[in-house]
Amino acid sequence: MTYPVSRRSLFALTAGLGATTLFSGNALAREPKLGTQSPYFHRFMLGDAEVTVVSDGPLPLGNPKGTFTGASDDEIKKMLTDNFLNPDNIVLEQNSPVVNTGDKLVLFDTGMGTARTFGPTTGRQQKSMAEAGIKPEDIDAVVFTHAHIDHIGGVVDGSGKVLFPNAQYYIAQSDFDYWTDEGRMSGPLKEFVVHARKNLLPVRDRLVFYRDGQEFLPGIQALAAPGHTVGHHIFMISSGDKSFAFLGDLTHHQILLMERPRMEFSYDTDPKQAAESRVRMLDMLAANKIMVMSYHYPWPGLGHVVKSGEGFHYLPQPMQMLL
Repeated sequence: MTYPVSRRSLFALTAGLGATTLFSGNALAREPKLGTQSPYFHRFMLGDAEVTVVSDGPLPLGNPKGTFTGASDDEIKKMLTDNFLNPDNIVLEQNSPVVNTGDKLVLFDTGMGTARTFGPTTGRQQKSMAEAGIKPEDIDAVVFTHAHIDHIGGVVDGSGKVLFPNAQYYIAQSDFDYWTDEGRMSGPLKEFVVHARKNLLPVRDRLVFYRDGQEFLPGIQALAAPGHTVGHHIFMISSGDKSFAFLGDLTHHQILLMERPRMEFSYDTDPKQAAESRVRMLDMLAANKIMVMSYHYPWPGLGHVVKSGEGFHYLPQPMQMLL
């Protein structure tokens, strides 16, 4: 038997409970609010490997107008509100996997570092690693999906000290060449170029350039997905019979660029090429039912991609709290 409850009767019930319970002067009501959140890391097993996702903190992009193009403002607003998201402020996460193979400790992307281009909530990766019990000096390899400011920003600290002193660094040569080109510092990309030079040039002698299709570290294969930047790559990460794809910036938003994958994103170097890469890779991931992890999806960014009409749908994977 079901008992229909009207909104009015529900409010009356909770009001009564509030008067008799919540504000009855018990000890719980007098406890101060803690104002703290859980540590910003999540751990899971991948075959024989252990993966720890660490966060660099939320990255707010602000109003989507002009940033996401190819749909009307009303369409974008409806897509967001239909999914209970703020239509006036797009907030992305920054999820970096740290893969412990037993032989190597591999970090993918390093966040914003000291740059505050997108506000004060970024730059948390070192704190998140400490919360997870991971020491920067234990990192053997740092792998970059591309050389944008929010992916290479945490190589050095504010004084220029390299934070991962024992690591080898991996990037596509085309991206390194493009974003460290001093000739681009006079244009609209100046801040991105300054930041790339600040973080990549100090480790130039430890850079290794990977190639499309190459397994450049055991169980880690690079797959070219250009457009967002000239050398943007995603990575297939495998251990035993398990694998997942780290998408980097293949798609920045779990709704907008999934439901409408041919929409364009203003931070793409070549938006049309980025859309082609996005559709091609998402088709492959959906067809093969490969687990994905996206750098900018809601924490911790793990899930699956399925086809949905002319686009795709992202299904977040439940967080497993037991290893």
